Amino acid sequence: MTDDVVGDVVASSSSGTTRRRPTVSLLDYGAGNVRSVRNAILACGYRVIDVVDPSDVTNAEVLIFPGVGSYRSAMEVLRDGRGYDVALGEYLRSDRPYLGICLGMQTLFDYSEEGIDIDDDGGCGGGPPLPGLGIIPGGVVRFDEDGGRRSVPHIGWNGIVPRMVSPAMRHVVSSSSSSGARRRNDDDETKEEEEGGGAGGGRKKEGGGEVYFVHSYYAPITTDNVDWVLTSTTYEGREYISSVQRGNVVATQFHPEKSGKVGLDFLRGFLEASSGSVEDGTLSNTSPIPVVDDDDVGSRTTRLVKRVVVALDVRTNDDGDLVVTKGDQYDVREKGGEVDDDTGDGDGGGGCGGRRGGVRNLGKPVRLAKRYYDEGADEVAFLNITSYRSGVVDDMPMLRVLEESSKSIFVPLTVGGGIRSYTDPESGASYTALEVASRYFRAGADKVSIGSDAVYAAEEYVRSGGKRTGLSSIETISRVYGVQAVVISIDPRRVYVSSPDDASCARWGHVVVSLSDVNGPIGPDGETYCWYQCTVKGGREARPICAVTLARAAESLGAGEIMLNCIDMDGRCDGYDIALMNAVSSAVNVPVIASSGAGNEGHFVEVFERTGVRAALAAGMFHRGEVEICSVKRRMEERGIPARMV
Repeated sequence: MTDDVVGDVVASSSSGTTRRRPTVSLLDYGAGNVRSVRNAILACGYRVIDVVDPSDVTNAEVLIFPGVGSYRSAMEVLRDGRGYDVALGEYLRSDRPYLGICLGMQTLFDYSEEGIDIDDDGGCGGGPPLPGLGIIPGGVVRFDEDGGRRSVPHIGWNGIVPRMVSPAMRHVVSSSSSSGARRRNDDDETKEEEEGGGAGGGRKKEGGGEVYFVHSYYAPITTDNVDWVLTSTTYEGREYISSVQRGNVVATQFHPEKSGKVGLDFLRGFLEASSGSVEDGTLSNTSPIPVVDDDDVGSRTTRLVKRVVVALDVRTNDDGDLVVTKGDQYDVREKGGEVDDDTGDGDGGGGCGGRRGGVRNLGKPVRLAKRYYDEGADEVAFLNITSYRSGVVDDMPMLRVLEESSKSIFVPLTVGGGIRSYTDPESGASYTALEVASRYFRAGADKVSIGSDAVYAAEEYVRSGGKRTGLSSIETISRVYGVQAVVISIDPRRVYVSSPDDASCARWGHVVVSLSDVNGPIGPDGETYCWYQCTVKGGREARPICAVTLARAAESLGAGEIMLNCIDMDGRCDGYDIALMNAVSSAVNVPVIASSGAGNEGHFVEVFERTGVRAALAAGMFHRGEVEICSVKRRMEERGIPARMV
């Protein structure tokens, strides 16, 4: 085993006795972001060591398996001949403290349908479901397995309804639309406050108790596995298992390490119970609770909230320091005005190191991101806007930004910029897009945003008549890390046409959109129709493909989310491009993040009310302190738009 960091090794119970905190063994099978899990364990005050051999599983005091990535990849690693699957199976069957996260839960089931449509070369395969560890009866299936049109993956903050009283849940307030469920938790909380502890719904806390999910496959509740169900969640009418427990074996479909304070509270409850430092003793002290009647499905419904995402455009300034900046239609240079050297405040509207024409400086990336996390941002996106000049493998400052941010920010982190295959001009070393993305994931990113490379891949896909090669950056990354880890950033600009039947649009199948009754400019000659032309290289080069066609192609290639910008609206603060957001969100099943143009709280409300986007992103208005995240969410809730309140 490799020793990571040593925390406080003594835990105190309310009876005054002390118990040694167990050492947590982290089973990292090599895919995805496990840095955040490690940091979350450390934040709870526990010592972490890495599993490097199957014997480390056998000897673990507490085992955590953060299975990030694809099911096929996870099971292939566990069954690669070294014996991890055997050691893990024996550990689980001996009822020792275990926490599985996401795939760490799904691999416990008999089988999964994820990956059966992919052959060894990345093409279409087919075949029987892939076997799991066989600890929990039943299987894992795709959300749209019944042919329904659901937005897949299920990405975002959703509620959980408790089915058991468990020490692991002692600090957590559940979230559902059920007043009965809430009353039960409130009763538990009141009892706990009166008695000074307990293992009910947890101590009374502010906020809704939502947790973060990112997955395309789920485990249905069946008569064979219902006794395992710790919590349930609903997504677009489908109730499923969001966490399980039997004895000392606990697992979650949601990500505690990405669920803010609620997630840390869950992790802390699990770890305390694993060390016997709660009054109820160990994790085994669980009992079913009749939160609602089994036939009252509606009262178990949870809600997926709309996400507020903050973007930080990061680049080096003229002094070589990494700063957060913001451009006017991607121009990040100051137009003039004197500014303060340290804060960047001044009559120029942003810092430039005291020089006219310098890079606009709105703050330091890590410090600013932490502020937004504390203020309630649902996700943070770091966009490296200079990486097209050099490779990410050599971009150590940006990697350090992720490493430092993941120590104290426990919501999803997306990073974009330079995700592509490339050859270093100086060393001659070549790197694949998968290797580049892996660097970001290991540094603390949960998702990577692909821009220019996605445009080229989509164009090739369209030219080939819809054939996948398995070689594009989208395909290679999603095959290893899962579609949920791949975000496509689309940067289009409007091309105005006089008619939806414009002949020039037919050659590439451009989707023409009406601009009637939407915000934003109309054409210079009064045109009320346009198509959205994709660009690359930071908006400097136009391409023939349109945004809608690109989004569809990217989804087919394996993208799990679309970050949809609009160059025409960027920096205007007039609101999002409603026509564009509608056109793309209605054309794909993956979630869409609206970007470019937000200037006030009402713009978030408008895009959520008038389009099908699942999240909305803003930058400048937050950086400049014009609008606070909490005021955006309050306005959303006032209009009946679900938001995660912290």
